[in-house]
Amino acid sequence: MVDKERGQLEVLSALDLAKTQWYHFTAIVIAGMGFFTDAYDLFCISTVSKLLGRIYYTDPTSETPGTLPPNVSAAVSGVALCGALAGQLFFGWLGDKMGRKRVYGMTLMLMVISAIGSGLSFGHTAKSVMTTICFFRFCLGFGIGGDYPLSATIMSEYANKRTRGAFIAAVFAMQGFGILAGGAVSIIVAAAFKNAYPAPPYSINPVTIPQADFVWRIIFMFGAVPAAMTYYWRMKMPETARFTALVAKNAKQAASDMSKVLHMDIQEDQDTAEAISMDEEMKFGLFSREFLKRHGSHLLGTTTTWFFLDIAFYSQNLFQNDIFTSIGWLPKPQTMNALEEVFKIAKAQSLIALCSTVPGYWFTVAFIDRIGRFSIQLMGFFFMTVFMFATAIPYEHWKNHNHLAFVVLYSFTFFFSNFGPNSTTFVVPAEIFPARLRSTCHGISAAAGKAGAIVGAFGFLYASQPKTNPTKGYPPGIGTKNALLVMGAVNALGFLFTFLVPETKGKSLEELSGENEEEGNGSADRSNRTMPV
Repeated sequence: MVDKERGQLEVLSALDLAKTQWYHFTAIVIAGMGFFTDAYDLFCISTVSKLLGRIYYTDPTSETPGTLPPNVSAAVSGVALCGALAGQLFFGWLGDKMGRKRVYGMTLMLMVISAIGSGLSFGHTAKSVMTTICFFRFCLGFGIGGDYPLSATIMSEYANKRTRGAFIAAVFAMQGFGILAGGAVSIIVAAAFKNAYPAPPYSINPVTIPQADFVWRIIFMFGAVPAAMTYYWRMKMPETARFTALVAKNAKQAASDMSKVLHMDIQEDQDTAEAISMDEEMKFGLFSREFLKRHGSHLLGTTTTWFFLDIAFYSQNLFQNDIFTSIGWLPKPQTMNALEEVFKIAKAQSLIALCSTVPGYWFTVAFIDRIGRFSIQLMGFFFMTVFMFATAIPYEHWKNHNHLAFVVLYSFTFFFSNFGPNSTTFVVPAEIFPARLRSTCHGISAAAGKAGAIVGAFGFLYASQPKTNPTKGYPPGIGTKNALLVMGAVNALGFLFTFLVPETKGKSLEELSGENEEEGNGSADRSNRTMPV
């Protein structure tokens, strides 16, 4: 049957109006563990990059420990982002062609195999080890990229309209725990090896103990554990009703699947479902004039805001150890041995994650269906801009007189990125596009974000170098202060482009995408769809 008032299939109406049930939380955990793994794998590189430099690029005659050369550091940090960009586009497209569930398992197995491969990177020379790390981390990023559009689309299509934003945001919020876990595992492994194999600081003995080579490998390979634990449960999830009914055009199967999930009897009229799916007005493709008319400004808004966000967000996360060292919050490298440096970097990152990153995610979960996506995103970009300029403009004062104030202000930028655009840019693209293009458009939006992350990862590495006496192998940059000012300006651009993003709170997916428009009344009903604020 069809919901006459809204022109919607009964199975979709049942999902929209369903009370919060156990299956909602099950779906959040299953999809969320993928993001736990995603965040762990993408960000654990920042805890071990200094260790890799010490092991493979130390010159014993130098007064300072070895660091990864500029091209190697950029490759190791950024290659997973390049893989993620490609994976978001490919698996996003594939999710709309083959179905969300069938592709979901592929991305997870690729993540498991690649995480293990990263830790087993072979070779005896620095070049061979770094090459194999880059290969496996590209593959890892490719799988991680696929998880973005699939997890968001699956959760949005399972959720009811009243709490849909909170459910999608909760999936994404598992990133915070993944970042925290990356720091915790690094702390535990580094502490264990540090106690088992004591070593003097670099200034006394520049040779890194050989056992340190196991530390980064264990940290990398642990990323396979949560993904492997999730695989069985992902394969047991039924295909989403919206893909089955609206894309595969099998409304009876969708009703049967959701009857089991919702524990209620849903009967669907297949003839009516086929009539809706055959509506000529709803057959437009991604590159059609009709798509541009209906959703062009939406796609521009979701891609640009995600792009600007990730320039700042990933440069802050991937290189926060360099920032903390530059302001003196971390001791100088030559005063520590290799494992002590890993321990202290991981502890600093974990503190930031625990105090600002994780709370920011869950503030979004709590408020997104109350105050709306648009308001949270606009507020987040505004305060990210304010706090970034507050750290950058008096940077010399913070550096020389007040490290704690700098760290507090810097933490607020993390809090408002997560209680703000880092969460909402993930949520909105999963809501506003038609079912047959939803995964593809989310993948495009996410890929734009990863393009921004690549700009941040590669650009900040070089830009933050001081104008005089840059790190060995790097050209002179604009300095940390000016790099922070640039990130503040980027956040301001994100604020402006947020005005292209629609509010989606409290509306069904079909209402937002226009898929509940009745044949013959398309032009009349189209005025009801969500427009940019």
